[in-house]
Parts: sequence; structure tokens; C-alpha cells
Amino acid sequence: MIQLTRLNGSRFLLNSDLIERVDQTPDTVITLVDGTRYLVTEDLDTVLDEIRCHRAAILAVANHVEVSRLDDRDHQPDLRVVSLDEER
Repeated sequence: MIQLTRLNGSRFLLNSDLIERVDQTPDTVITLVDGTRYLVTEDLDTVLDEIRCHRAAILAVANHVEVSRLDDRDHQPDLRVVSLDEER
């Protein structure tokens, strides 16, 4: 999720996977895939940077998650974060 600011100054988190487009006219308008619109104080480039950082963070964490596969298909895999200093 990315953190944004409404025009009234209140902060909120937005699932960036649901963003269809971002327009700057001159206010920044974020349109979600379901048609919901948000007006935010951040400019277009800042929203783009937030999305890029959020996705990069997901990939960075995914690189350090170890999955222990279970033979029993009814259970979820055991996930654990591996420290950057820990040997693989």
C-alpha cells in the first residue's frame, strides 16, 4: 500500500494494485479500476515514485523469504523471512 494525502490534509493508504490511472489536471486524480477517484496533494511524479518504491520493497522482501513446502496439500506453506546476513 502507498500512503497519500487528501486535499483536506488527512492521510490514507491505497492499494496501488487497484490504480487504473493517475492524472494531473492540475490536482492529482487517482482513478481505481472500479471507477473510484481520489484527489491527492502529491504530484504525479511523487505518486509514481511511491508505487515504484512499494513494488520494489515487495520484491526485496520476496527475495528473502524461504518457503518450506508441505506434503499435505491442505496446509499453507511455512514462510519465514531470511536475514540478509543469514546463509542460504
